[in-house]
Amino acid sequence: MATPLGVRKTLFPIFAFNLEVARAPWVTKEPLIAEMRLQWWQDVLSEISDGRAVRRHEVATPLASSLTPAAAEALKAVVEARRHDIYPEPFETKADFQAYIHATSGCLIRVAAQALGPADDQVLANFGYATGIANYLKALPELTEAGKTHMPDTNEGAVQLLAHEALLNLRLARKARGKISKKAGYALLTGWQSGAVLAAYAKQPQANAHRGDRRGVRLSGLRLLWRSLLRRW
Repeated sequence: MATPLGVRKTLFPIFAFNLEVARAPWVTKEPLIAEMRLQWWQDVLSEISDGRAVRRHEVATPLASSLTPAAAEALKAVVEARRHDIYPEPFETKADFQAYIHATSGCLIRVAAQALGPADDQVLANFGYATGIANYLKALPELTEAGKTHMPDTNEGAVQLLAHEALLNLRLARKARGKISKKAGYALLTGWQSGAVLAAYAKQPQANAHRGDRRGVRLSGLRLLWRSLLRRW
C-alpha cells in the first residue's frame, strides 16, 4: 500500500462509505428501495453528527471513528447528490452537473483529506472536481449504456471542453501543493491517474470513450508508491 497504516485506518471507512453510497442507486431497479438505501446512510451520518450511538455495521461503525460531527454533516451532501443517480433524467444545465461533481467527488476529497491534516478548501475543491470529472469520463460508456449520462450534452465537443476545464482545475491544485499538509495529501492519491485520463479525453474524447478504464494510462504500483513518497498527487 502507498499510505501508512494509520492513514489507511482513517481513510478506508470514508472511501468504503462512498462506495456503498455510490452503489446504492445501481443495485436495484426500484427507485423507492434505492431511496431507502441512501436514507439509511443519511441516518448513519446523522447519528455521527449528533453524537449518538452509531448502529453496528461493517462500514458505519469504523466510519464513526474517522469523522468529526462536522465532517459527518458535510458528507450528507454526497448522499443527497447520489439521489440523482437513481433516475435517468440528465441535469438541465452544465452548472447543475458541475455542482453534482463538486457534491460527490469534491466533498469526499475534502472530508478525507481534512480528516488526516490541514488542507486548503479551494485546493481540495479544484482537485476533487478534476478527479470527479476524470472518474465520470471513464464511466461514461457504461452510463450511456444504462441511460444515465447526467451531462446535458455528451457530444464530442462538450466532453473535450469538460476535460480541458478539469485539467485546468487539476493544474491549479497541483501548483498549490504547499497548501496541503503531507498527511492530508495521502487522501489525494485517490486521484493519481486523473491527469492522464483528462489529457487523453481532452485530446481525443471519442476514441477514449470506447476504451473506458482499459486505456493505456494505468500506472504501476511502484509509480503510485513513488508519487506517495514525493507528494506527487
